[in-house]
Amino acid sequence: MKRTLAFLACMLLAFAVSQPYRTEAASELEKIRSEIKRLQKQMSDVDANLKKVERDKQYVLHQKEVTMDEINELVSEINALEEELIQVDRQIADTEDALVQAGQELEEAQTRIEERSELLDARVRLMYTSGFVSYLDVLLSATSFSDFLDRLDSLQSILAQDKALLEAHRADKALIEEKKARIERELAELRELYSQKEDYYNQLVEKEKEKEVMILEYNRKIEELEQRAEELEEISEEQEKLMMELARKEKAAIEAEKKKKNKVYYTGGKLGMPIRDYKYVSSKFGPRTHPITGEKGKQHNGIDFAAPAGTDIYAAESGTVIVAQRMSGYGNTVIIDHGNGLWTLYAHIRNGGILVKAGDEVKKGQKIAEVGSTGNSTGPHLHFEVRLNEKPVDPDSYLR
Repeated sequence: MKRTLAFLACMLLAFAVSQPYRTEAASELEKIRSEIKRLQKQMSDVDANLKKVERDKQYVLHQKEVTMDEINELVSEINALEEELIQVDRQIADTEDALVQAGQELEEAQTRIEERSELLDARVRLMYTSGFVSYLDVLLSATSFSDFLDRLDSLQSILAQDKALLEAHRADKALIEEKKARIERELAELRELYSQKEDYYNQLVEKEKEKEVMILEYNRKIEELEQRAEELEEISEEQEKLMMELARKEKAAIEAEKKKKNKVYYTGGKLGMPIRDYKYVSSKFGPRTHPITGEKGKQHNGIDFAAPAGTDIYAAESGTVIVAQRMSGYGNTVIIDHGNGLWTLYAHIRNGGILVKAGDEVKKGQKIAEVGSTGNSTGPHLHFEVRLNEKPVDPDSYLR
């Protein structure tokens, strides 16, 4: 009985001694989890801000396209006006040529009229000075029948010439009237063409001014887009900072739950390829032109492996998963802690493509996710990072 009481007393004492430790550990874990929730809320706020910036960016891109379409349409209208001006200039040239020709024909007709008028005037003067002699008197004064026939033939020739002369005179007078009317019509048409040309020219000037305004607006939108892109990039830096802080807290929470530090898996050597079937590197580690912002010299913290959506992603080394969730900018992300300060990061995983959860222990070469294009991504690919003591290092030196 005494032994039983002594044993119970020892157990109570041991429980009393261990209880503060357990309470303290539970309190520490609760604090970490609370901090993780705060960080997740902060990341969610940043993500919402990012989405707003992305929407604004897409709106500006759309407006840029609309403005460019309007500029192209305006350029087409300007080209059409220029074609109209060319046609009008051709019509003006043709009309002016026709006017010159009509003027020359008018002058020629007037010259013929003047020449005939002089001939007719001369004949009238001759008849006046010589006295009027009828054609009958000429015929009757013939000395013989042969002379009569000669005189008749001469008179017929004279009458035919006079008739032809008078008809030509009348025709030229009619021609002069027709040419004058034609010249008046063509002059009126020419005045209309010049007025039309001036109208087209004024329209062209207005369209050019409108185009200049549109181009200025287009440039303004491009500048706004670049500013938005810079804002987007600044948010990405904030997201990276939050991601590292969250990963650190998740690691601490996992260690607190397991009541021990994570196992060391990596002791040196090469890491396994995180993607096997598609090894095309679309972007290397180091400074590059950003695929979204177009900014040159921006640091790229990992390697991008281009691959179709759904391609398998494998753990580059054994380790403990410390992050398996959506991260602003990185999209759906997995981070594995391999020990000795070495982490690997797998980003832009497709929605529903994360196959592990925080706290899982994974083996080297184990499938952990599938390729997608979530977050700041221009197409399906795996963004793979290696971090040593949370600082990004070139993955190529660990893979080759």
